[in-house]
Amino acid sequence: MKPVISAKDIEELLRSGGNIAGLPGDAILTPSARDLLRDLEMRGNGKFSSVSGNGSSAPALPAKALNSKSAPAELERFFNSPSCQNLKEQICEVGRRLWQRAYVDGNGGNIAIRVGEDIAVCTPTLVSKGFMKPEDMCLVDFEGNQLAGLKKRTSEILMHLQIMKRQPRAVATVHCHPPHSTGFAVAGVEPPTCMIPEFEVFSSVAIAPYRTPGTPEMGQLVADLVDKHNTILMANHGVVAWSHLNVEDAYFKMEILEAYCRTILVAAQLGVPAKTMSGTQLQDLLKIKQSLGIPDPRHGLKEAELCDNCDWRPGVSCAIPPKQGATAGYDADAEAAVQAITEQIMSQMG
Repeated sequence: MKPVISAKDIEELLRSGGNIAGLPGDAILTPSARDLLRDLEMRGNGKFSSVSGNGSSAPALPAKALNSKSAPAELERFFNSPSCQNLKEQICEVGRRLWQRAYVDGNGGNIAIRVGEDIAVCTPTLVSKGFMKPEDMCLVDFEGNQLAGLKKRTSEILMHLQIMKRQPRAVATVHCHPPHSTGFAVAGVEPPTCMIPEFEVFSSVAIAPYRTPGTPEMGQLVADLVDKHNTILMANHGVVAWSHLNVEDAYFKMEILEAYCRTILVAAQLGVPAKTMSGTQLQDLLKIKQSLGIPDPRHGLKEAELCDNCDWRPGVSCAIPPKQGATAGYDADAEAAVQAITEQIMSQMG
């Protein structure tokens, strides 16, 4: 029988000074074990090798964690390694999902994955996210300098890098323009809370003021919010999310936020006030959220302070307002004509 390896098995092996390369080649990895190996690989932890989900051993990672000061040959070797190829394929897959769900248009949106102390793999500029190839990806340092890759890196990479610099737990970032969420960003309205559990557990949303996309100022305003929020509405622009797990999880944040915004906009059209959770019910969800390591500025607040939607005022007015000074049903010209005819008839009778 093939051995089954769990995340706990791997952690115990590492604590004892073992090497993952010594795991049985025919081992069956649990989902959590695969996630742990992927996380170690993305961090560039030099002491370990990884094992793929089908039981084949992948090449050992670099002997030391990479950074922007690593030799160009080391960086190039990593950038063309099977482990980095896997990350590039993940980015392409997430880009394809963004495009298929109409979260991006034209060549909009961008994605990045931290792969070392101060380096990241990111998407190129001027390429549709739905049709990227692994060879299109770029390697950059945290100042935005391109270290490897044939195509030019995305023009908005500085925002991703500033998030990673401010939030050391951020291993992946995704930026796109999902229509319903971006509608809230354009209106400058934070989505109301206490309505759907998945949103409360996995998302923590704030709005960053508008600045020109791609500028350091835009990145700074977003980065100022990422200590307590994992999903940022960018005023008049779009949304960016970061994950402490992987790039797919960062993408999941987009799906959750967009579905939530779409749902509450539908609810706002039904003509009745939306039903919300109680503070006690939300407190239970926040405990789950905190156990998952997801930030939220409401951690630690009292129940009475949790479900404050006083700024949420849904509703639209479709009626055309009447002309100022006009009276409904009154026609001044017709009234004058009637008056003239009346006077003429009265004079003839006299």
